[in-house]
Amino acid sequence: MIALPTPLVTPEWLGVHMGEPGLKVVDSRWALDASGRASFTQAHIPGAVYLDADDDLAAPPVATGGRHPLPAPVAFAATMSAAGIGDGDAVVVYDAAQGSHAVRLWWMLTVTGHRAAVLDGGLQAWGGPLEDGTRRPTPAVFAARAWPEGSLADADQVRAAIADESAVVLDARAPERYRGEVEPIDAKAGHIPGAVNAPWAGNLDPATGRFLAPEVLAERFEGLSARGGGSAIVQCGSGITALHDALAMQIAGLPMPRLYAGSWSDWISDPDRPVATGEEP
Repeated sequence: MIALPTPLVTPEWLGVHMGEPGLKVVDSRWALDASGRASFTQAHIPGAVYLDADDDLAAPPVATGGRHPLPAPVAFAATMSAAGIGDGDAVVVYDAAQGSHAVRLWWMLTVTGHRAAVLDGGLQAWGGPLEDGTRRPTPAVFAARAWPEGSLADADQVRAAIADESAVVLDARAPERYRGEVEPIDAKAGHIPGAVNAPWAGNLDPATGRFLAPEVLAERFEGLSARGGGSAIVQCGSGITALHDALAMQIAGLPMPRLYAGSWSDWISDPDRPVATGEEP
């Protein structure tokens, strides 16, 4: 059984271990214009399979629950099985967006007890060969497992955590979206009152696009009073890029925070929930 060294692996590590039994590679490139699958067909890491954030890693959106609701465990298991990923496999997932999309599958696998890691730097950092086209994987046995209750927070729990200061709520969106200056996707601009802005891009070295060192990330989240576990909840627009903060906290040696899966797109689905703009006082 191949061992993943950390929740983050380097292109060099993948180059050495690619093709070993029990190691699966997933391309999770995603774009609002649905071009991710076409990009995969044109060029991808050899042997990778493609999984889309909309079609494969989320349930269809409804009136509440946000733009990317978590799929039912049985649906997720069927997707993994069809992708040729089994219960005993280790998965390395990558994107072309500095890990901000790959983290979705990483989290889904990790919290349900599977081994997964994100490729540091993504496709841009991969210096190895590429292939084109698609292939049909052999289905594998992947058992459905419930999303652990302790890994998630809903809107009421987020509101309560802010009110009683039992947990810091981290908003991983860009500062201008957090402040409500721009909103390119959702119907309302702003943020959850009391949430702290922790932009996912702040987890990266701007020169390389790779994650900062564990000790630097630990200092960042300690400064945000985010110590992981039940004392931190991460959110973003729809529950994807928030998990970049979750991965960064894991790299830093902090416990996994809870995810507000519906995030901002769920929060604003109830007109009675308050909205804040600007910086927090």
